[in-house]
Amino acid sequence: MKSSVLANINIYLNRQAQGWGRYVLEQVVLGLFGWIPTLLGIAVRSVAYRLILDMEGLAAIEPGVRLRMCNYIHLGKGVYLDQGVYLHACPQGITLGQDTIVMHGSVLHVYNFRDLPNAQIKVGNQSLIGEYTIIRGQGGVFIGDRVYTSPFTQILAVNHVFDDPSRSFVEQGITAEGIHIEDDVWIGSGAIITDGVRIGQGAVIAAGAVVTKDVPPHTVVAGIPAKAIKEINGTPPDRPRVIYFDKPMG
Repeated sequence: MKSSVLANINIYLNRQAQGWGRYVLEQVVLGLFGWIPTLLGIAVRSVAYRLILDMEGLAAIEPGVRLRMCNYIHLGKGVYLDQGVYLHACPQGITLGQDTIVMHGSVLHVYNFRDLPNAQIKVGNQSLIGEYTIIRGQGGVFIGDRVYTSPFTQILAVNHVFDDPSRSFVEQGITAEGIHIEDDVWIGSGAIITDGVRIGQGAVIAAGAVVTKDVPPHTVVAGIPAKAIKEINGTPPDRPRVIYFDKPMG
C-alpha cells in the first residue's frame, strides 16, 4: 500500500515539475504572486516569475494563469497571458514569440510522458491564440508569425491507433507526426487541425472546418473534411465592404 502511494506521488510530481526542488520553488512563487490582481500583479509577476520561467524583456501575466514544468516555458518580450490560461510544458517545452497573445481559457499542453522525440509547442511573433483554444503538442506544433486562432480552435498533434479490433485503442499506442502552420494564417472559430497537417502561408481555415490534409498557401478551406473553396489571389469581393484598421498608438 505504501509503495503504491509513493509511486502515485512520484507520477504526479514527474508531471508537474522537474524534481522536488523545482516543484517547491514553482509552487511557492506561483502561490505568493499568482493571485495578485490589477496592474500591480502584472508588474510583480513580470519580475518574480523570472525565478521560474525563461523570459525575455517584460511579459504581462494576469492572475489565475496556471503554469507547469515552468523551466521549459520561454516567453518572448511583450507576451500576454490572459486569466485562465494553462501552459503545461515538458522537455523542448513551450515557446511563445514576441508580442504573442494567449487569450482566456486557452490550454497549451505538450503532454510528453512517452518520451516522444519532437514533443513541443512553438508559436512565433505577433500571433494570437483565441479564447479556449486547445493545442496538444505531442508530435510538435510549430506556429509561425501573425497566426490568429479564433475561439474554441483545436490543434492536436497526436492521434490514437485503433486498427486492431481485438484490443482496446488504449493498448495500441499513438502516432505523433506534428503540425506546421506557416505565417499569416487565420483559423476560424471551432476549427480542428489534426495531426500530420501543414497549413501554408496566408491560408484561411473556415469556422468549424476539420483539416485532415495539407492546405496550400493563400487558400480558403471549409467543411468536414476541409476542402479548398477559394484561392486568395487579389480578386475584389462581390460586394462592397467597410474595412477598419488599427489606430496608431500615441
